[in-house]
Amino acid sequence: MTNRFQNKVVVVTGATSGIGLAAATLFSQEGASVFITGRRQEMLDAAVKTIGGRVTGVRGDMANLADIDRLYDAVQQQHGQIDVVFANAGGGEFAPFGAITEEHFDTTFDTNVKGTLFTVQKALPLLKDGGAVVLTGSTAGSEGTPAFSVYSASKAAVRNFARNWILDLKDRRIRVNVVSPGATRTPGLVGLAGDEAEKQQALLDVLSTRIPLGRVGEAREIANAILFLASEEASFVNGVEFFVDGGQAQT
Repeated sequence: MTNRFQNKVVVVTGATSGIGLAAATLFSQEGASVFITGRRQEMLDAAVKTIGGRVTGVRGDMANLADIDRLYDAVQQQHGQIDVVFANAGGGEFAPFGAITEEHFDTTFDTNVKGTLFTVQKALPLLKDGGAVVLTGSTAGSEGTPAFSVYSASKAAVRNFARNWILDLKDRRIRVNVVSPGATRTPGLVGLAGDEAEKQQALLDVLSTRIPLGRVGEAREIANAILFLASEEASFVNGVEFFVDGGQAQT
């Protein structure tokens, strides 16, 4: 490890599994003090043990503004500023057009769009000038996927947050970038196929056929890209959508 984030304070939302957990683990291994969130206390406690190092878990739903306030209150009690915000909390479910409900729409947009917006906005008083923000997008924001239009639209909105926020934050030199994973082996993805292992593997096999590299990604591979975008190595990278997809959305 290079200790790129030694003495840095990093906030990672939605970090109890998958990409969020992998990224929080790498940030910690690289020397950061990490604050993570999750909605379920049992999973949050397990994630804290997995991550190790200087990590603090704060239970909360990032679609709930009061929970976001509690997160930053916890950060402020220990540190005077934040160096990196990785706004990762999100999710989605399949719903075919014609059967989309108001509840499905509200849940998806509250978590992916509203939650991302206020996670970053409420961090601004603590986020240091010259700091970094990374948002979780998706190849779905650029591609068509059957029965996934609401999720796809929410991730297109996240991508456009970055385009606008770099202008709003230019005087503070805060960089905002989007990491857009392709199909990645995470509990959130395989869970779309249900609880049966055979169906989950079948989903991964089908997704692999759409990827030029011939396989799905692993959470740590996405995390490596996130740490790059958050680091000084990406000091002149601003407002981009960084696809980490094995070529999935590039053909």
